[in-house]
Amino acid sequence: STLLNQPNHGGRWRYCIIDSFECKIASNNTNIQKSRNTTIMTSTRPFHMNDLFRFNNVNLDILTETFNMPFYLQYMSRWPELFTVAEAPDNSIMGYMLGKSEGSDSLWHGHVSAVTVAPLYRRLGLAKTLMEDLESTSSNVYNAYFVDLFVRSSNTLAISMYEKFGYIRYRRVLGYYSGDDAEDALDMRKALPRDKHKQSEIPLDKPVLPEDLEW
Repeated sequence: STLLNQPNHGGRWRYCIIDSFECKIASNNTNIQKSRNTTIMTSTRPFHMNDLFRFNNVNLDILTETFNMPFYLQYMSRWPELFTVAEAPDNSIMGYMLGKSEGSDSLWHGHVSAVTVAPLYRRLGLAKTLMEDLESTSSNVYNAYFVDLFVRSSNTLAISMYEKFGYIRYRRVLGYYSGDDAEDALDMRKALPRDKHKQSEIPLDKPVLPEDLEW
């Protein structure tokens, strides 16, 4: 192995593995262990305006929804701390998190609008890293009670992943997804430290309609 010194570019370097190649990132963000002459690094940073023209490798995935440009601009201007990207050393986007804060009183929460990782960079724990970043910001910056997200009821892989991250199936929303691929959604939640008794995780026993949603 060869130990290299790298400057800190303002991101947070992570442990990462691709196939049989490994790189171990030191906690002080300055040392990188290189093996088999291949170094794979990941940093997280805020989403920039120019990234809108650079994330096709992520959004071309069939399960990733693409929104119009004003939608992304709204998130960048209102919730910049919750709109982050995971970036490779060559500046390519490996994945991103699109989130916001909303609600009131005990329903004040962080919301995951989208979290996605490019196919080339999956199974590295990037989704977990992006989710943990949003959860930390929702708790420490916005002082939210919980984080929630909606997922297609047929997307068993995503549901299983979120459950591993500590999310519970809070309720079913009938007909949440419309169009040619209409189906129900699962509203999944994870309580944050402010919700000491995890009241936000008590599941409902009946499904709801989209018009019944609070936010």
